[in-house]
Amino acid sequence: MPGGPQIRAWRPPLDGVAEVLHARFGEHAYPMHAHDTWTVLLVDDGAVRYDLDRHERGAFGELVTVLPPRVPHNGTAARPGGFRKRVLYLEPGRLPDHLIGTAVDSPAVADGQLHQMISGLHRTLRAPGDEPAAEGLLAVAVERLRAHLGDQVPPPPVRDAAHRLRDLLEEHIVPGLPLASAAAELHFDPAHLVRSFSREFGMSPHQYVISRRVDLARRLILSGEPLRSVAVSAGFYDQPHLVRHFKRILGVSPGRFA
Repeated sequence: MPGGPQIRAWRPPLDGVAEVLHARFGEHAYPMHAHDTWTVLLVDDGAVRYDLDRHERGAFGELVTVLPPRVPHNGTAARPGGFRKRVLYLEPGRLPDHLIGTAVDSPAVADGQLHQMISGLHRTLRAPGDEPAAEGLLAVAVERLRAHLGDQVPPPPVRDAAHRLRDLLEEHIVPGLPLASAAAELHFDPAHLVRSFSREFGMSPHQYVISRRVDLARRLILSGEPLRSVAVSAGFYDQPHLVRHFKRILGVSPGRFA
């Protein structure tokens, strides 16, 4: 591939994710190596051939590939033209060690909805200010991964979790509340909170908070507060973050609304 590999890697401000990697490779072949993290791989273009535990495997299309920590593997393009991939490196604690054996035996997960979740998580991680949305997506995606690896826990009632979370979020609309903190206070699993809330109210907890912040912003605008300070007063990351969500919900920018 002309110009050699193209790589962008960063550590997002999201608990449980050690690194995000977006890359395009032509001729490069990874030798056998290992990570101390769980590797969650999407191949967006081309295909990857790799060896894991002395078995030849492939990653391509809508497969979600899950490689466990401390298990050596390699990787190379399966056909001419190279490949393009997106990778999440999850901290070891995000998935329990007793699932390593299952991941070695069956690293490829054929689940279109899970693929969409993880792809959406990658997009969200590129948007400053949307870390709370990423936190919810990650929790639900990890829960779905655990289910594919055979680690399922019966969930507690939906309605109680959803309404208790809504009440707690109302107390933290402007400062925000990390999903992990809400889960600890309410004694529910984070993924269950997100799933229950979405089922009960038709939107994710993050979408609820954003909608309430937009509602607060419009009140501040109508009260005469300068636009330059409305974003911070309403709990947004910055003014572009406010404009993006204000226009998405109300159909006009804050400036036109004013």
